[in-house]
Amino acid sequence: MRGVDRSNGAPPAHGPVLYAVRPVTEVPRWALLERELFAALDKAWRLFSDRYTEGDGRLVFRDRLGVGLDGRDGVDDFYEPFFNWPTLYLLGGSADLLPAARRHWRGVTAQLTEMNMLADGYERGYDWFHQGEGLLLFYGLCLADPADPELRRLATRFADLYLPDGPNYDPVHRIVRAPHNGAEGPRWGFADEDAFFPWSLALRPYGLPLDGIDGVTHFDELAADPERARAYGRAMWDRMGRGDTLVNLAATGLAANACLLTGEDRYADWVAAYTGAWQERLAGRDVLPDNVGLDGTVGGHLDGRWYGGHYGWSWPHGLSSVASGALVGATNAAFLTGEAGYLDLARNPLDAVLRQSEQRRPDERGTLGERWDPHLRSMTAERTLMVPQRHNDSGWFDHTVMPTQLPMALWHFSREESDRERLELLRAGSGWDWSAVHTQRIKDEAGHEEPWYEFLHGRNPDFPERMLSSALESSAERVAAIESDPLDPATGPDALGIHHWQHLNPVVTEALLQLTTGSPQILYNGGLTHLHLRYHDATERRPGLPSDTAALVTDIRPGNTVVELVNTGPAARSVLVQAGAFAEHLIQTARVDEGPPVPVDGPYCRVELPAATRLRLTLTMSVRGARAACASPWETA
Repeated sequence: MRGVDRSNGAPPAHGPVLYAVRPVTEVPRWALLERELFAALDKAWRLFSDRYTEGDGRLVFRDRLGVGLDGRDGVDDFYEPFFNWPTLYLLGGSADLLPAARRHWRGVTAQLTEMNMLADGYERGYDWFHQGEGLLLFYGLCLADPADPELRRLATRFADLYLPDGPNYDPVHRIVRAPHNGAEGPRWGFADEDAFFPWSLALRPYGLPLDGIDGVTHFDELAADPERARAYGRAMWDRMGRGDTLVNLAATGLAANACLLTGEDRYADWVAAYTGAWQERLAGRDVLPDNVGLDGTVGGHLDGRWYGGHYGWSWPHGLSSVASGALVGATNAAFLTGEAGYLDLARNPLDAVLRQSEQRRPDERGTLGERWDPHLRSMTAERTLMVPQRHNDSGWFDHTVMPTQLPMALWHFSREESDRERLELLRAGSGWDWSAVHTQRIKDEAGHEEPWYEFLHGRNPDFPERMLSSALESSAERVAAIESDPLDPATGPDALGIHHWQHLNPVVTEALLQLTTGSPQILYNGGLTHLHLRYHDATERRPGLPSDTAALVTDIRPGNTVVELVNTGPAARSVLVQAGAFAEHLIQTARVDEGPPVPVDGPYCRVELPAATRLRLTLTMSVRGARAACASPWETA
């Protein structure tokens, strides 16, 4: 049969072998830009590594963490500069990027251990808004190198900290016992120093965490009066520094990661039990609560309030932390159990604030609005849809544009029409053109969901070229900033400047994730990698697209997934196409160009690309129709 080889009728371990027969008469511009981006990033990460790290991979840093009122903070900031390096390797970055990322992870772990920020390689105890950020590097390494015995051992040990026999979890009330938790179990309160608030004037824009405490009505009253600040801090610690908080749902990422690496059901059982407890707390309520007392009751330390938990609805960020935690927990539970009902937990925060949405002017936005600056500047309408980010005793407040990556990640995972309709509602209420690509780099290296969504729906045909050009520009800006950085390379930043490195990380993966895999950026506060497609170099037996190969996913509908594969070089390439980050999707048929559909009935098919050839691969697949595992395809064959 033209374009397929089934080896005398017996299906190979990795599915049928498909052949490209269409010559490349002119290399598509998107393919050239994609390969240019891979090459630029390969140079960029080396520059960063040479400039800011030492021989064992640690960051150049001569100050100390672990002292003062912010003494628990900072672990995530040391891992974050490398958070997407394993992802770049997974997509097709250079072969030595994986050992480099591993070296930096080990070096930073040793560095943080020396500063007494870790115990047995894991954070001693901090909130999951930050722990989730810091763990992305570890999760990425596990996915990129799942056979590594050390990573597997650490993954299970870290996850066991939260299982029923671990120090953090109360299996009777199904709670994580404190907002700050980790290797040493509950770490009560918010610092190891005397209770005090505010810690930093940087918190001023977010106002007060609690209402009705000692007659305090404004942040500045505490900044001006240390004694009142101490009294407020003690009340805050008593009400917010113990019991469970919604962002702890991100801890399910540790258990999900361990489950995918080992196949042990005990991890899935815990994820289901803990996430299920939060589902029960939502039952009969309009809004997902953000806190649970040590006795298992909602509002147990907050006079019955469903809001007010640490990194919850009231303070400091509201929706972005609440919805992210709910989404991470819900997708982990649905992924491991196959029960889609868990996703209602993630839908509720989004729909709750959408019910309170308003059309507002750009100058009426609240906190966390910087990400939208280029969009709002380009508005053609006077107003745009904004939602309240937060809720306290006075009701909903702090309106800004909904972070699109949250409903986008939910729809990409569920593929439910109701979740796509939520995006359409946001699009209809937007005051700017969703097809526009704005060159910007924010902390989570996301922010281009809207033009990608338009591309997937056939309304933004030149998005690939513009997005890749934007990614090249964004990385080049950081390379230029590194080269002109006045920071002394022998000393590095002080403890107040440890965000310096993450602002200069020149690796950008959002464009490559969207275009080559048909997937959004990873949720930054502890999400696992969920991909529609991924690739392996079948000759080198390593993850990622082979050299000279480019991929463009133009349709992610399960019944009509379309990807263009182009070999831009003079040598033949062999690509193993995998459905899902964990081979969890089941490919039913594959069709080359206009040829007939070929049965696959598995998560893989192999594509042979002779020199200077291309093909269009159309797949029908069942989403999460196969057993997921974090493993190499050659390990499972």
